[in-house]
Amino acid sequence: MTLDELVSQLRAAYGTALRSIVLYGSAAAGEHIAKKSDYNVLVIVDDLGAARLVAASAASRAWADSGNPAPLTLTMSEWRGSSDIFPMEYADILERHRVLSGDPPFDGITVDLKDLRLQLEHEAMGKLIRLRQGILASGNEGDRQLELLTASLSAIMIIFRAFVRLHHEVPAKDNVSLIGVVASRVGFDGQPFVRVVKHVRGESSMKASEASSVLGGYVRGMEQLVSYLDKYDASK
Repeated sequence: MTLDELVSQLRAAYGTALRSIVLYGSAAAGEHIAKKSDYNVLVIVDDLGAARLVAASAASRAWADSGNPAPLTLTMSEWRGSSDIFPMEYADILERHRVLSGDPPFDGITVDLKDLRLQLEHEAMGKLIRLRQGILASGNEGDRQLELLTASLSAIMIIFRAFVRLHHEVPAKDNVSLIGVVASRVGFDGQPFVRVVKHVRGESSMKASEASSVLGGYVRGMEQLVSYLDKYDASK
């Protein structure tokens, strides 16, 4: 399913209840990597009763079967009242978006840096825990460690972009540059993260035999990031 097809089918499913369809994230910013990046779509409607969800389910299923996350679907009241509990997502949507249908839903939407710091620390700690669990589950097999690195990259870049926004800055579009900014501020070695970016881009394939050492650097970097965020005062 193409993006245009999704928009057309969602319009038909939601009818007059549809308020906005917004593309956000890497695709909206021109950073999409074919077959490797997701198309993230926000859908805002007046109400989301069971009948409306059923009507939109076929389009959402086809979209997911095409390899994309199901549309993030909210009522207008939910959208306007949830920036405090999803500040990372809202900050990304506000900065990198393209309205595909309806009116821009951004007037009055803001992100509090205290909320952002709290969710950011939670997400970074959660990612660190999952990395450790993945290492334990890998049985020291290089192929499985390489899969863990590749699968974790997108979530870590989301964390890194939120980290830069926490410091009142606009994240670099290029992930290598983004890593450099975060690594410099926190004080960790960014090269393991850069190595994975280049592998995912297809610029320099990583061998399974390299995965263990790169993963070690990944974990050390995330440990330092979590420690930094634990001490960071967003009010200053």
